[in-house]
Amino acid sequence: MDLLVISGLSGGGKSTVLRALEDVGMYCTDNVPVPLVPQLVEMVHRSEEARPVAVGIDARDSQYLERFAEVYRELRERGLRVEVVFVEASNSVLVRRYSTTRRRHPMGQLPEAIDRERELLTPIRAEASLTIDTTNLNSRQLRQLVRDRYGGGGSGRLRLALVSFGFRCGVPAEADVVLDTRFLANPFEVDELRPMSGLHEPVARYVLEQPDADALLQHAESLVRFLVPRVVAEGRSYLTVALGCTGGQHRSVALVEALKQRLEAAKGEAPLARVLVRHRDVGGTP
Repeated sequence: MDLLVISGLSGGGKSTVLRALEDVGMYCTDNVPVPLVPQLVEMVHRSEEARPVAVGIDARDSQYLERFAEVYRELRERGLRVEVVFVEASNSVLVRRYSTTRRRHPMGQLPEAIDRERELLTPIRAEASLTIDTTNLNSRQLRQLVRDRYGGGGSGRLRLALVSFGFRCGVPAEADVVLDTRFLANPFEVDELRPMSGLHEPVARYVLEQPDADALLQHAESLVRFLVPRVVAEGRSYLTVALGCTGGQHRSVALVEALKQRLEAAKGEAPLARVLVRHRDVGGTP
């Protein structure tokens, strides 16, 4: 990655994303006027410590937003690897966040300001390769998502994120592949297992001893092993595979842990990828 553009709705989490990217070694700066982005990238890349650049662009830059598509095309034509990340949340959550912090929205009175901001940022959202909905994410979860996706640590290997989630809280927007595990018998219906999660051995055993669970894991492992070299050939450095159940507490959690073990079990072979695990909804929705 040469340039990562971070944009989105005020209160959605752009600042959190930029701080997480700074933590993994990117050169980060916020509220950069769109016409100046090419010069900034060139300046950083000419320095002795050339590194990827992450810039924050938001609706305060409204007079230049209409030029984004032109600048984006110019950067791509130079041969730069550019990715756009758009961060958003539901209107009700954004209003609540502003009420909690007592900050003033940069576009004026709520909730009308949110709709105006969405409209202004439409050209950038249209170019986004990743849209992160933070409605059900707290700051820690958002930072972890960003570190998992972009914090390669110089390993040169693809980062494979295995994510468990609950469909009732929404499908993770960052997922490249989504597998539904709700056809399996649910530990939630067993009184002694209900308070536990798929990280507990009795729940994992209950889930994994089902014949269909083993079949699902075989198919999931084959799919991941098929996809990884093709994603690498495409030039990407990350792949997110999400397994979902109803609440994200039991079945999906146990299966993600089991899939990670399967992918790391091969002896004498080069590692398939740098496998990362994230259980989005364990412990309840924030």
